[in-house]
Amino acid sequence: MSAPERIPPGSVTTTDPAVADLLAHGGLTVRGRIRDASNAALYCTVAHEGREAACVYKPVAGERPLWDFPDGTLAQREVAAYEVSEATGWGLVPPTVLRDGPHGEGMCQLWVETAPEAELLALVDGEEPGPGWKAIGFAEVGGGRTALLVHADDERLRRLAVLDAVINNADRKGGHLLPTADGRLYGIDHGVTFNAENKLRTLLWGWAGEPLTGDAVEVLKGLRSALEPGGRLAGALSGLITPAELDATRARTGALLASGTHPEPSGEWPAIPWPPV
Repeated sequence: MSAPERIPPGSVTTTDPAVADLLAHGGLTVRGRIRDASNAALYCTVAHEGREAACVYKPVAGERPLWDFPDGTLAQREVAAYEVSEATGWGLVPPTVLRDGPHGEGMCQLWVETAPEAELLALVDGEEPGPGWKAIGFAEVGGGRTALLVHADDERLRRLAVLDAVINNADRKGGHLLPTADGRLYGIDHGVTFNAENKLRTLLWGWAGEPLTGDAVEVLKGLRSALEPGGRLAGALSGLITPAELDATRARTGALLASGTHPEPSGEWPAIPWPPV
């Protein structure tokens, strides 16, 4: 028997239907544990019908309880974030499915290999960001010094900021941004999303209060239609989040269109996750 065709990490697009089929139906083999994850996250390979790829498997049984999210729902929220990303057409979340695995039901997501030379965040001296950068805020860097934390003025990040506003991402850290060698950018770790209360916490505040791009407005209009009762996206999300959370997602999408601007920190919730990276 010949060895399965190995899919190099990051070499497939989020629109390749064969990848979702591989993740959903392939045999999962655990290769190791991702130690810095707050919940159980296992590095695996998945093989099916002569194809094999690396992936991340997060079993529901390994989720830590959270005071503000129902127990055992983080995996579903990761899949819901992927569904919304796909509906935008931007392909910002790696292919993600809900399936059974060696440790029970969990989410399975294609592994993405990052380009380490890509710089999206930086600490700079001074009170204003330089050309090509957006200010996040000041951070202590030791010795009584502070520096300005900035992120790149990058259209890929700007799209991700819009996605985060729709899904109410409560934990957009720098380590959740995965630029790849082919120029794509993915966001990962979407377990704490879709809360019915406003919990947006992100490093991507550089466009706060600025007008949405025309591209973003058109995407949001499409999301609004797809989220209507009976819409394709509403149907996909109904089995993953609660009715109240689905209604809140509709409301956030409508509010973004009504304002025409990127959201600003509410002041009711810490605006930046900790640690930020």
